[in-house]
Amino acid sequence: MSNFDFANSINWLIGGAQGSGVDSAANVFSNTCAHAGFHIYGKREFYSNIKGEHSYFSIRVSEDQVHSGADDIDMLVSFDAETIFRHSDRVIAGGAILYDTSIANVTLSEVPTIDSHAANKISSYLLNSNNEPSIQGVLNYARSKGCKLFGLPYFDMVSELSKRINEPGLSKLSRTINIIAISASLALLNFDKNQVFDGIKNVFAAKPKIIPINVAAADYAYYYVENNFGENKLRSKVPNREKLSDHILILGSQAAAIGKIAAGCRFQTYYPITPASDDSEFLEANQVFDLADGTEGSMLVVQTEDEIAAITMAIGGALTGVRSATATSGPGFSLMAEALGWAGMNEVPLVVTMYQRAGPSTGLPTRHEQSDLLFAINAGHGEFPKIVYASGDIEESFYDSLRVFNYAEKFQLPVIHMLDKAIASSIMTIPNFDSSTISIDRGKFVKEVGADSPNLGEANNYRRFKFEDDHISTRVSLGTKNAIFWNTGDEHTEEGHISEDPDLRIKMMEKRMGKLETIIDQISEADKLVCYDFPNSNGKYVVISWGSTKGPILDALKRLSREGSSMKFIQIKLLHPFPFDTLEKYLNGSSVIIDIEMNFSSQLGKLIKQHNLRKADYLIVKYNGRPMSSNEVYSSLNNILQGKGKSREVLTNGA
Repeated sequence: MSNFDFANSINWLIGGAQGSGVDSAANVFSNTCAHAGFHIYGKREFYSNIKGEHSYFSIRVSEDQVHSGADDIDMLVSFDAETIFRHSDRVIAGGAILYDTSIANVTLSEVPTIDSHAANKISSYLLNSNNEPSIQGVLNYARSKGCKLFGLPYFDMVSELSKRINEPGLSKLSRTINIIAISASLALLNFDKNQVFDGIKNVFAAKPKIIPINVAAADYAYYYVENNFGENKLRSKVPNREKLSDHILILGSQAAAIGKIAAGCRFQTYYPITPASDDSEFLEANQVFDLADGTEGSMLVVQTEDEIAAITMAIGGALTGVRSATATSGPGFSLMAEALGWAGMNEVPLVVTMYQRAGPSTGLPTRHEQSDLLFAINAGHGEFPKIVYASGDIEESFYDSLRVFNYAEKFQLPVIHMLDKAIASSIMTIPNFDSSTISIDRGKFVKEVGADSPNLGEANNYRRFKFEDDHISTRVSLGTKNAIFWNTGDEHTEEGHISEDPDLRIKMMEKRMGKLETIIDQISEADKLVCYDFPNSNGKYVVISWGSTKGPILDALKRLSREGSSMKFIQIKLLHPFPFDTLEKYLNGSSVIIDIEMNFSSQLGKLIKQHNLRKADYLIVKYNGRPMSSNEVYSSLNNILQGKGKSREVLTNGA
């Protein structure tokens, strides 16, 4: 089938109740495809309750690198009614739906987890197409669009599997329905079943006891498809491809955490909060690790009683000379604001990994947004220097973790590393991490202080906050011999003694705030922003964005370029201090600015207007909690090129 041309990518989606094995199934599917030589981009969507509500995982599989999700579904895999109701309308003509035959007569009103608003939308499109609001009605509608339907009698299949492997415990075997479902989908796509077996072994490597039963379930699913749908397989053959030996399949929160280990971070604190907890939990599971020199390294990860304790404990770790971090999301960061100011006053090198989610208050705790940018820049009372730095994808989150620790110690200040739910909860095939690029810059940091050191001041106390031309003093850790100094939350002398002298206050404020100019001077242009030029771009149109919108923008611009028209894309990574001079240079020659962001008020657009006195001509925003897709970005940009674009367009796709 032409719809299943891997060169154009397949969008595969599986759904089910939370706790029913959706994640495990998706991981087996993506692992199988990645090991077969295909590129993967997958994103996970889930409710904020623990169990029962609807969860789904969409995965794009492609011969080429893919950076984002898509709206259209080529293959929908389900083992419950809600998945069929919620997602079937997005399955394309020629696409496929795998469903449980036993639920065909379930009506929309019988699914209590579908809220009234969603139920009204589903009922409306079904009734408008003369179909009843039931699973059978949905299937009839899908068939009329040209979708292929594959009914799987899951209970009967589990019963037959029980006989085949001589396992009478049906309740135990029912847990394999998710594996049966994804294996059937891979069989229909004509993947070699041994590749699926390998995927199962890789995903469940930490649970070896359940591997045999899942392999048996996958084997039986292949047998069932061959005997019931053999002539209707969706591909005649999967193209032979070399394994992506130079790539890894990795989750966003894992990439950022591994970056911390590589950066030399050896102390992390946290209080549990979605989606930041995944970062810390991964580090907890890998607190002891092998180093490149053959020795063994370790990290201390501490779950604290609240976010105030988390940031203050991390500050304490940094004062001892240990690279320290804390990870949180918006509500937790709110509690950290006062201590962030203390770190600013005392010039403490601290990294705060900020995983954004939708607010305000608890908001949408497991959904995506980029609405904390201005909050991060302005967090804390009074004025003190900080760096706000944003990663655009999973690969960048690793390398940027290295950068932000270097920035924290080089400039001696807090660095807020902006990530978000879209990055944290996505998986992607990326090139292997390049260890040759890893370099640690601890800045002006000494471990020993001689009795005749020029940094000693009154009564031979150490001038920790000594005035220097670059506004950065030589730092020592607490307890260093011959280096007694003081840390308080008050204004202070060079030794750290409390002082309210007006002249000293001016000098200390200028010392600290002067670092912002030093930062702009010393961070390279390539680390401030990245400019992507595409063939057929005349430079007139420029897209500007930050963070995880990078992926859908790149995929949309590649598509436009293939069609003969395109735009320039500027991804801003250093958001505070704002690199307005560098941005102005890259804006030269562009007369139409398009700002794309995942927030209501176009916060980056406000910064550009503030610093560059340039107002975006078009604003494309999204704030429904679901990440942008390449489809909707493409559509919006194409409309602008055709003169049909709105000055402010709100994107709304997402289930």
